[in-house]
Amino acid sequence: MKPKKSPPDAEKQAQILAQLRRDLEIRQKGYRERALALFPHVCGSCGREFSGKKLKELTVHHKDHDHNNNPPDGSNWELLCIYCHDHEHEKYKLKGYVDGSAQAEGSGAAPIANPFEKLDDLLKPKSPDQNSEPKQGS
Repeated sequence: MKPKKSPPDAEKQAQILAQLRRDLEIRQKGYRERALALFPHVCGSCGREFSGKKLKELTVHHKDHDHNNNPPDGSNWELLCIYCHDHEHEKYKLKGYVDGSAQAEGSGAAPIANPFEKLDDLLKPKSPDQNSEPKQGS
C-alpha cells in the first residue's frame, strides 16, 4: 500500500493557487478582451447594460460550450451576465449534455424526474375486467 502523501505546506499551496489564477487570467484575457472590444457591453439574455466596476459581472459564453473554440470574429461568443451565464449552463446540463457531448440514448435515467410520466395510464378508462375484484383463493 502506498503511503499517503502529505498535502503541500501553506506556502506551496499559495504558490500553486497563484499560478492557477495567473493561468486562468491569461486565458480569459485573450478572448474576454476581444469579446468586450467586439460586442456592446450588454447581456445577450436579459439585456442589462454593464460599465465601470460592474463590467466584471459580464462574462463570455461559448455558444458551442467549447472553451478552446475562439474564432477571431467572435462568432462562438456571446456576452452574458454571471446570472444568465449560470442559467445557460444549467439548461445545458438538464438537456443531458456533459462536456459538450450528449448522453447516449437509453443510457441511464432522465436528467430530472418527471412526475407526470405515467399519468396517461392512470387516466385511461378501465375495462370491465379490471373493475372486478380479484377472487379469493386464486
